[in-house]
Amino acid sequence: MHTTYESRYANSPAAVKQMDTAQLRQEFLIERVFEPDTCRWTYSHYDRYMAGGAMPVTGPLALETIDPLKSNFFLERRELGIINVGGAGVVEVDNTRFELGFKEALYIGKGVEKVVFHSVDKQQPAKFYLNSTPAHHTYPTRKVSKQDAEVVTLGALETSNHRTINKLLVNSVLETCQLQMGMTELKPGSVWNTMPAHTHDRRMEVYFYFEVPEGQSVCHFMGQPQETRHIWMQNEQAVISPPWSVHSGAGTSNYTFIWGMAGENLDYGDMDHCRINELR
Repeated sequence: MHTTYESRYANSPAAVKQMDTAQLRQEFLIERVFEPDTCRWTYSHYDRYMAGGAMPVTGPLALETIDPLKSNFFLERRELGIINVGGAGVVEVDNTRFELGFKEALYIGKGVEKVVFHSVDKQQPAKFYLNSTPAHHTYPTRKVSKQDAEVVTLGALETSNHRTINKLLVNSVLETCQLQMGMTELKPGSVWNTMPAHTHDRRMEVYFYFEVPEGQSVCHFMGQPQETRHIWMQNEQAVISPPWSVHSGAGTSNYTFIWGMAGENLDYGDMDHCRINELR
């Protein structure tokens, strides 16, 4: 049981234009999020955002700091968002235990020293998807279920983007410093997410795709609106989206994805929209 991490540096739009497939994947794709009995992190230099996964199987798994943070404990200067995408689990926060079922979320504020992840059944281990950002203030730890979320249904089957957006850890539901997380579920027969596409130069974003059926894939689009690139992704993989980039995808089946973002503001609607027929 241990913690691993890798760092990803920021790239300019001019640099990304010159990248081939392998370079794009190396810079932006997080191919492996979950590993048994391991807490895996990817530390992005876009807004110092961290995305990762904790998968306790044979025993509890503690949240540990990593060297780039130069902190005494992980949440000394950070906040943490968690969404369970596996079997039933428990997150121990100091002396309080929070039960997290499938697709339930937990926010943990700055300053908490002890966080321990547990699976209820090692045959069906919990998979805690984790996002973390720097924080300047302490807000209370709080569990958020889908029943507590702000839910919006958008799109239509005719345009292949009928979807339900579950805003879980956002400022309309609870207080955070800058982290926002939610989950979008595509209806059967729909494959497009975040279309029409948009950018928001004031925030970066990370997408985590899951519930992608076996043998199916998602094609994630990124880049400036007139210089798009694509990355083919598999189930339970994540991708980093710079502030200047569109972030949209189409699957060979319907799927679910978790979005997390951080940056200049907490205004979910702060988007610079791109007309579909003007994308290049």
